[in-house]
Amino acid sequence: MLTLYGGFSPNVRKVSIMLEELELEHDFRQLNVNRGDHHAAEFVRLNPMKKIPVLIDSDGPGGAPITVFESGAILIYLAEKYGRFLPSSGPERYAVLQWLMVQMASIGPAFGQFTHFRRFAPGEHEYARSRYETQAVELFETLDGRLAQSTYIAGEDYSIADIATYPWIANRHNTWGGGIESFANVRRWFDLLNERPAIQRMLLAYKPIEAQAARDWQTASADDTDRFMGRGAYAKHWPGADSTAPRADNLYEQVQQSLQHGTPSTE
Repeated sequence: MLTLYGGFSPNVRKVSIMLEELELEHDFRQLNVNRGDHHAAEFVRLNPMKKIPVLIDSDGPGGAPITVFESGAILIYLAEKYGRFLPSSGPERYAVLQWLMVQMASIGPAFGQFTHFRRFAPGEHEYARSRYETQAVELFETLDGRLAQSTYIAGEDYSIADIATYPWIANRHNTWGGGIESFANVRRWFDLLNERPAIQRMLLAYKPIEAQAARDWQTASADDTDRFMGRGAYAKHWPGADSTAPRADNLYEQVQQSLQHGTPSTE
């Protein structure tokens, strides 16, 4: 028996796509992250990172139950268990893994931060917004260049690299405004994936999940939102960050001041 703890986030949807591709029955348990369900002690025992998704497989290695968190790790686990969407060896395997890591290490974090500073951060944060918008555009350009060379992200075969990336492209071209028409190869790939029955089933299954997530967001208290965003009473500060030690100084300002005075920085 498979149990997936999740919500409406792109990282959960990628796991749901994989489960649909493998046609695996599973129990989906939606958490209200706005209320802080992911901070509950029983959930933290499943994932000390306090994040969704989490997959529990009652029939893991050797027949023993296993709990897997981090969406990329879950995709690898399922791909290896069922022998699909990840080559078992050779250059093709590492092509899939490296593009999976691109999504995990670059696409997810950059897209998420751009969305935060564009839609959710109070006040003006022009530097942060511009920084992550630039990263997001560059990542779209990289994907577009890659997909000019191959049908799918990791090559000519559909893989967990595509599964991992799809929900982030689907999510961001809507939440940022506009579309992805400026990236013809990404658009072609996106349309190709939209035709897959497994993705169509995921999209249909997620309509009530999305509706519930929207209600959770709308009914969250100010305290709930502060906890979810890590701000207000829930903000944390790095020890010593306010000290006068050189490591706490703004290095950008140091360099700019040295250039203005015509002297190189010695720090």
